Amino acid sequence: MAIAIRLARGGMKKRPFYRIVVTDSRQPRDGRFLEKIGTYNPLLPKESPERIKLDGERASYWLGVGAQPSDRVARFLDAMGIRTRAARMNAKKGEPGANAKERAEVKATKASEALEAQEAAKVAAAEAAAAAAAAPAPEPEPEAAPEVEAAVEAPADAETAVEAPADAEPVVDSSTADAETAVEGDAPAGDATLDATTETDASPAGPAV
Repeated sequence: MAIAIRLARGGMKKRPFYRIVVTDSRQPRDGRFLEKIGTYNPLLPKESPERIKLDGERASYWLGVGAQPSDRVARFLDAMGIRTRAARMNAKKGEPGANAKERAEVKATKASEALEAQEAAKVAAAEAAAAAAAAPAPEPEPEAAPEVEAAVEAPADAETAVEAPADAEPVVDSSTADAETAVEGDAPAGDATLDATTETDASPAGPAV
């Protein structure tokens, strides 16, 4: 039978309390044990003497008969000076697990792809800027002066002003028309006789017979 000195958990949920027991290594962690030789309360401060209680004499006895302490109990024994704990070198201590390595690789791949995309965008922007600088600048289109346009549009209004009176009928003064009609049609007959007599008197006299 292999004898082990280890911790057996007790207490409540989220408030652990351990017993330091001597038990058969084949028994469950919290199963039957041969002897209880101390207690360990991790909730107490490290300076408290009630944090670790261990019977050194019984621990030395069981160590003498071949009991093997767990790593935590070996720390307690080393702190009490009962048994020196051999320093152990864990070469893989702090090394991430397989899942952590896989996540790190995925993260590194995404970071590399993002960096490549940024570099490609910078190159494209530089090429576009160079092409824009090399292209000739477009000539500005001439703009018509507003004064010229106003001058051109002005005669159109003048023509309209001139053509407007053409649609209206001429106004004739009625008094003037009546006077002209009276002069032409209503001349007296005496004036015609007077004109004939005047013409006869004006003829030269012939030689007397």
